[in-house]
Amino acid sequence: MKRELRFGVATLQNAPWNTLVERWQCLDEFGFDSAWVADHFVNPFFPSEPFLEGWTLLSALATHTRRIRLGTMVTNISLHNLAVLAKQALTVDHVSGGRLELGVGAGGAPADHTMTGIPDWDPPERAARLREAVEIVDRMLRDEVTTYRGRYYQVEGAEMHPAPIQKPRPPLTVAALAPKSLRTAARYADSWNSLVDPGLSVQQALETTRQRNEMLDEYCTQIGRDPGEISRSLLAWPFMPETPFDSDDAFHDFVGRYREVGIDEFIFYWLREEALEYGYDRSMVERSADRATLERLAGEVIPALRA
Repeated sequence: MKRELRFGVATLQNAPWNTLVERWQCLDEFGFDSAWVADHFVNPFFPSEPFLEGWTLLSALATHTRRIRLGTMVTNISLHNLAVLAKQALTVDHVSGGRLELGVGAGGAPADHTMTGIPDWDPPERAARLREAVEIVDRMLRDEVTTYRGRYYQVEGAEMHPAPIQKPRPPLTVAALAPKSLRTAARYADSWNSLVDPGLSVQQALETTRQRNEMLDEYCTQIGRDPGEISRSLLAWPFMPETPFDSDDAFHDFVGRYREVGIDEFIFYWLREEALEYGYDRSMVERSADRATLERLAGEVIPALRA
């Protein structure tokens, strides 16, 4: 089943506050479906550059936009008390007038652990923690009172008032690449987010995405859930093996090929203006967009793709 195409933009919080406000207002006016911030203690690849905290920033940016949906791509569970995270999500849902997209992932950036003193987890524990985290946040955003006793996390009589604006809760995006995390997405996610592993060829990247998408379908079927209930998003980060912004034809081709393997939402990075200043590799810069590119895509190229 092919779903409606959606397009979002992720902005790293390495620009001044006023610049970020201006950019999100541009994205709102251009007509993109969603805007996203990261959730790390520092930029994992350039830890010395300026970097604002994600959830605080998201709430503030919500007050400067009107229409665009907004979220974290994605919330790193290692940095958050999960009951407090659910209350943060509830708050941003109200601040934004019901525009929150709640992205959640297991994290894994080493600096998020070393710089904060949070113990790092091996992959099996990380996947198990993600499942419990998603269960807690899902329940707390649906129910007035939640008690949860898991292996890693416990919540006792946690009350959530008022209820979220969005019913039954804000849409939940689960980032998942491996089988255990994909099973969590199959059970709880409204949207599944993937990205391409660094170092893959164009064909390997497509094939890996296709395999993950089919695995998610299979896990949905096993638990009796319609796979069509979950949208599929791709974070087109600067480690992709191709550059979709070389030309309009390149963008059409990129979207078309990933559309064929199951992706219906594409999230691109806007970071060109600061990237070279902070020492980003030029190839990474070319795999991100600037203002003029995004305005042209939103005004001309994306409407044609949707048609």
